[in-house]
Amino acid sequence: MKPGEAGGPERTDDAVGPDGPDGPEGREVPEEPEGRPEKPEGPEKPREGGAHGPDGPGGADGPGTGSSAGGGSRSGAGGPGAGGPGPGPRGAGGGRPRIPLPRVSVEDSGLPLPALPHPGPAPLALEHPVLKALLGAWALAACSREEAAAVDRHLGECGACAEEGRRLRQAVGLLQPPDTLDPDPALRTRVLDLCLERRPPRIPVPEWAMPYDAETARLDALLQDFGEAEWHAPVRLRWFSDDGTASRRTTVAGVIAHLLAVDGLVAVALGLADPLGDITPRAPAPAGRTEAYWRASHLPPTRAVRAPWREQSHALIRTTAFTGGGASGRDSGAGRMPVAYGDCELPLRDAMLDRAFECWVHAEDIAEAVNYPYEPPSARHLHRMIDLAARMLPTVLAERRRSGKAAPGAHRHLVTAGAPGRSLRLDIEGSGGGEWYIPLDSPAAVGSAEHEVAYVALDDVEFCRLAAGRVPPEEAAAGQSGDREAIRDVLFAAASLSRM
Repeated sequence: MKPGEAGGPERTDDAVGPDGPDGPEGREVPEEPEGRPEKPEGPEKPREGGAHGPDGPGGADGPGTGSSAGGGSRSGAGGPGAGGPGPGPRGAGGGRPRIPLPRVSVEDSGLPLPALPHPGPAPLALEHPVLKALLGAWALAACSREEAAAVDRHLGECGACAEEGRRLRQAVGLLQPPDTLDPDPALRTRVLDLCLERRPPRIPVPEWAMPYDAETARLDALLQDFGEAEWHAPVRLRWFSDDGTASRRTTVAGVIAHLLAVDGLVAVALGLADPLGDITPRAPAPAGRTEAYWRASHLPPTRAVRAPWREQSHALIRTTAFTGGGASGRDSGAGRMPVAYGDCELPLRDAMLDRAFECWVHAEDIAEAVNYPYEPPSARHLHRMIDLAARMLPTVLAERRRSGKAAPGAHRHLVTAGAPGRSLRLDIEGSGGGEWYIPLDSPAAVGSAEHEVAYVALDDVEFCRLAAGRVPPEEAAAGQSGDREAIRDVLFAAASLSRM
């Protein structure tokens, strides 16, 4: 009969009965793996491709023959009698091992070993005298890479050479001082001149207003990147006094407020708004206006003061351009417009130079407070400032004599207005310098080389700092010859030009 027909399962040589080799007593049944779920009772559906029914050799009650053609035993393939891998325990019947085998070392594989990197050249071995002789070139960074490495190793071992190398490095730093990141002060003037040569402006700025335009632009560029800490950095304003150097403590913002208040004198003369507004100063002089502005502020000045100062400086330049009468300003009377300074008056052209000079001096005070380098003005503008101070010296000298602060002079004699008289030759060296003859006996006299009685030589920037009260007249580094009394009076008169 065919398998699966009535009569029960077909008997084979491998299944001879209960007592045969495959019977319960003669056959070992593999154990179920731990944790494997038990198969539910009931007939198993015949697998695809099997020829046996539920009661056939692959059925639920069949003993299982381990054949791959019709299902397997309950324990699944991989037990005894199975011929292929199954889901049974790994490692039994030729399955994959639980733990992978160790990797084979490259030395045991027979392959060639990778090449080692080249160690490079051996370090340079030099004697102590040679290394000591190389310290100068090492400090200047003029050694080769190998020599520099040899010197570096030696400095870690020799204390004497390490100290010598440190001193040489410091000396190199003195030979090459750090340069400022700011452009050359004359760069702006050169660029503007080049542009104006190609396309002249319809409304040019007068020559006597250009220094103020340049110095306010430089100061504004310095203030551009200041933070709150810089705006509140302490600054000490200094000026000359016969009792000694006078000073006033303020901040960077307070200095800008001071410039705003004093520039307001020129603004009022040009018909612009007074920055003090309704504030009434006790004295119309620059110091009185500054003190009044500071007192009117409920809080110390802050960075907010920069905007009104900047707007006022632009308005002054714009107004002088409209009223100045051309680039030279000589064909109009606007340059001779009086500007009241409280106890004195200056023509507009001189007042704008005075404001440019003070803007530069206080910009140096600000730069010193924040530890930042600041260059002097361009040579052309510096020469105009020195010329203004030299022209004011005879008047200041006469005022000091009237007040008893200067000696009348043993050889002094009055001359008629416009006539030559005793003179001091003021020789200002440097790119912004020149030569001036200062009349000593009367402001109305004319300086003359034929009546020279004294000679003073000063550097251009040094003279400006003397006129700003930054250098005491006794300490001015000046070349002198001639009448000592006249030299002293002129130097003290130059320092008396300073004010807060």
